[in-house]
Amino acid sequence: MTSIINAINRRDGFFALACLIVLISTYEPFRYLLFFSHDRDYYSHILIIPVVCSFLIYLKRKPIFMDQSYSVRQGIPLILVGIVVYFLGKNLEIRINDNDYASIIALSAVMFINGAFILFYGLQAFKAALLPLLFLIFMIPVPTYLMDRIIHFLQVGSTECANLLFLATGLPFLREGFVFHLSSQSIEVAKQCSGIRSGLALFITALLAGYLFLTTWWKKIILVICVIPIAMFKNGIRIVTLTLLGTYVDPRILGSSLHREGGIPFFILALLLLAPILYFLRKSEKKLDPVSSTE
Repeated sequence: MTSIINAINRRDGFFALACLIVLISTYEPFRYLLFFSHDRDYYSHILIIPVVCSFLIYLKRKPIFMDQSYSVRQGIPLILVGIVVYFLGKNLEIRINDNDYASIIALSAVMFINGAFILFYGLQAFKAALLPLLFLIFMIPVPTYLMDRIIHFLQVGSTECANLLFLATGLPFLREGFVFHLSSQSIEVAKQCSGIRSGLALFITALLAGYLFLTTWWKKIILVICVIPIAMFKNGIRIVTLTLLGTYVDPRILGSSLHREGGIPFFILALLLLAPILYFLRKSEKKLDPVSSTE
């Protein structure tokens, strides 16, 4: 019994050491990205991703750690690839922007941690913990090229939703692309108004909810897909609400903290819109349980 406990403690100690190595090697690029980069608002969620991953593994700890073994042949190659990617990023540091540099370093960290998990706990444990470990992908900053296109996509969708909501109000306005001209002022749906930050948070929330409450893979996909129109609609409501408040209540609202940082009430609204979808998907699974148990 003592030898088993010592083996488990040694295994955990080795993995903790691997995580410490990753923390030290990625500290500087992440520190700059999260506190000094102009893209920092897009990645405020990064700090909670390891906590969420650890919590998910803790929830499933019995099936994950039921069968543990060292898997040198499978773990070492992934660790080595992670190290190669890390030094590749270091070599490219002065030739790429800070966001893309952090993306490469974070990718190497995720590969290293997954390789270390396989090495110290084995393939069976890795397969059982696959989804929580893949959740670490959200630590990787989205490359600039892809991020620009995601923002543009959300910007277009949010503008279309805002246009429909303005039509529903019956107020006279003129639209030119991303700009709405009202009687007393003009409002532009800029890139900063795309809702990318809350959209990422909503996407991560949907993935978590699907993992925790749904068992059918295609229903999990439906839940995640529903995030896209909900995020756009929520952002359209925010744009119209702030515009109407700025036009008919107080013009200073459009330059206030409510405009810049007041997204929490609208994020809650998005969660309320997502909740019924999750409820009906989960309810449909419960109805199918007796059928599946007889097969």
